[in-house]
Amino acid sequence: MAKVLINGLLIGAAAVALFPLLWMLSASFMPPGAADTLPPPLWPAHATLHNYHELFRRAGMGRYLLNSLLVATAITLLSLALNLMAGYAFAKLRFAGRRGWFRAVLGTLVIPAQVAMLPLFLMFKYLGLVNSYGGVIVPAMASAFGIFLVRQYARGIPDELLEAARIDGAGELHIFTRIVLPLLKPIVATLAIFTFLTAWNDFMWPLIVLTGQEHETLPLGLAALAREHAQDSELMMAGAVVTVLPVLLLFLALQRYYLQGLLLGSVKG
Repeated sequence: MAKVLINGLLIGAAAVALFPLLWMLSASFMPPGAADTLPPPLWPAHATLHNYHELFRRAGMGRYLLNSLLVATAITLLSLALNLMAGYAFAKLRFAGRRGWFRAVLGTLVIPAQVAMLPLFLMFKYLGLVNSYGGVIVPAMASAFGIFLVRQYARGIPDELLEAARIDGAGELHIFTRIVLPLLKPIVATLAIFTFLTAWNDFMWPLIVLTGQEHETLPLGLAALAREHAQDSELMMAGAVVTVLPVLLLFLALQRYYLQGLLLGSVKG
């Protein structure tokens, strides 16, 4: 009876969480005006691709989609490279001020991101990076959370393995690329998913630093769509599906590696 009750509650909670997403998908296939009737229909009486056609033909959602893909991919690759190297260095390399620098990095976690937006914007203005892909990519190239996550996991690598490689004459770059990186695969997958999802869904900083439509990402395009077509619920639902569905499928496909990396990293050291 306890198992039946618990599973029933879990299924009910899952249904409540999934219902808005399923209705969003259903409404995106409804003809214009169908979703605004009372009571709103759960399924389209006559499914149509008209909203998606209008979305990419008139609203320019294809451009926003390519921009988001470019920005999120670039941020993910650069962030992986920098966070992995920095996390490994804090975990296994000995250098002056290592603990102090790591504490300083962790200290940035308690500072709200909004506090740094104004000075960061002024800095990028002087550098000529406003309204460019670089203005969105550069601030996200490394993160305190990513460095901390990699450092906690890398501390579990045996020191004897690294010392043996050094005795054999291997350089630090060779050790990192040939020995350390293969051992960091679970945390690499976790960090890649987390970084890509964060970059894909970021709204505030692109809104500040991007001033032209040619560089705007999907969240900004969806906000503009809501302003211009406030009464066209079906078109907005189609835009929301285009924004949410790619990262939702990515997370569902890789969630096992994401959770495994988080759990492994939490017990290292």
